[in-house]
Amino acid sequence: MMLMVTLLFLDVSGVLHHFLGWTARIQFLPAVLALNVVVIVALVLLTLIFGRIYCSVICPLGIFQDIVSWIHGKRKKNRFTASPEMRWLRYGVLAVFIVALVAGIHALVALLAPYSSYGRMVTNLLLPVYQWGNNVLAYLSERMDSYTFYSVDVWMKSLPTFLIALATFVIIAVLAWRGGRTYCNTICPVGTFLSLIARFSWLKVYFDADKCKSCSLCTKNCKASCIDFKTHKVDYSRCVTCGNCLEKCNFGALHYGHPKAVAQPAPTSGEEKNTDTKRRAFLVGTAIVGADIALAQAAKKVDGGLAIIEDKVPAKRTTPLTPPGSVSARNFAQHCTACQLCVSKCPNGVLRPSSDPMRLMQPELSFERGACRPECVECSTVCPTGAIKPITVAEKSSTIVGHAVWIKANCVVLTDGVNCGNCARHCPAGAIMMVSSNPDDENAPMVPAVNNAMCIGCGTCEYVCPARPFSAIYVEGHEVHSQL
Repeated sequence: MMLMVTLLFLDVSGVLHHFLGWTARIQFLPAVLALNVVVIVALVLLTLIFGRIYCSVICPLGIFQDIVSWIHGKRKKNRFTASPEMRWLRYGVLAVFIVALVAGIHALVALLAPYSSYGRMVTNLLLPVYQWGNNVLAYLSERMDSYTFYSVDVWMKSLPTFLIALATFVIIAVLAWRGGRTYCNTICPVGTFLSLIARFSWLKVYFDADKCKSCSLCTKNCKASCIDFKTHKVDYSRCVTCGNCLEKCNFGALHYGHPKAVAQPAPTSGEEKNTDTKRRAFLVGTAIVGADIALAQAAKKVDGGLAIIEDKVPAKRTTPLTPPGSVSARNFAQHCTACQLCVSKCPNGVLRPSSDPMRLMQPELSFERGACRPECVECSTVCPTGAIKPITVAEKSSTIVGHAVWIKANCVVLTDGVNCGNCARHCPAGAIMMVSSNPDDENAPMVPAVNNAMCIGCGTCEYVCPARPFSAIYVEGHEVHSQL
């Protein structure tokens, strides 16, 4: 599961989401925000039957903690101890999370959401390394007249988001190294919510007190610190049904099942049968997905095929631009958990995390490196929360997310005395035409005029504008999207 979720974020070909997109949609918080009733009911029933199995085999952040803890366990064995439940912290964080979700404090929600935290770590820390490796393969394959791989741009989309991702990685890794599932069982709001249900699960890990020899191996190997071998009690709200305790018990004193329904095995003469010691609760198989990534795209961005476009200074927009399919800025803010999946999938480099404290880490459109091409609906196909609703190419081409604004003082036609017309020439909606800057002078230079009734806010004009460092034309966002 973790491999599939990770590949979903790392894929540079743009095809794996067709096979692996379901791994994002079955995450708990995205399913809640998308009102995916089928997934929500399935996860609740899964927890009611098996306990917090979601945290062990579905949540990528939980699996990440297990990997870090497993690495430390190779060096230091039997290192865990039973600890009391920190209810004040667990339910305090859950209450703050729910209040933030209802009140629209989106940055706090994004910080605490487990799936989004993992997505940010992969996108900001692992994706650049993966892309550099891809570019090396592209370089080598090109020398062999093969275009199976193609080079992609590697750049930092947002310094604040990168720093938050790095801090999240360090904090969770340290907690997992020292205490196993400490983050999962004291901070994670999804884990705390599921713990309320897991207390009543049908299947549980339970003791056969007559067989227990008080060897303490179950307690010392419980990464959730929820087993007290002295009292033969298991805190089911924190147990993630990993099966480590069953594996370590050498006396058959621990079982996984319904305590009242499972009959105790009768002792045999000579030696006791131990059929449960090597049984794990669940095993998740990873799928090896093959995809053809032979589709190549041009690596260089050019201005009308004449000159390489350099990076610009982002425009200061009064209203930020949200992706087509997000319906409105309000809908987008309410549903987006800043997992960065759409950012990692955007083939045009248009989506990037916001640095605005009110929308921190949530994606927004910016056109320094590309334009939001009308035929591209990639972000709407991968969003698991409903922040960007699925749209067709026809709907995308007629969705108005903003309008272009011409800045006379920046236009090279007037500042440098040259003919341009890039914005009008490249506008896919035909919303820009060149008109005389002085109708009374037939030799007056031609400047752009924007027809707002036809403009869809794709940002092509802003991207191809040769003015530096600020474009002479930029796109102002709309709070609510509309259709042509």
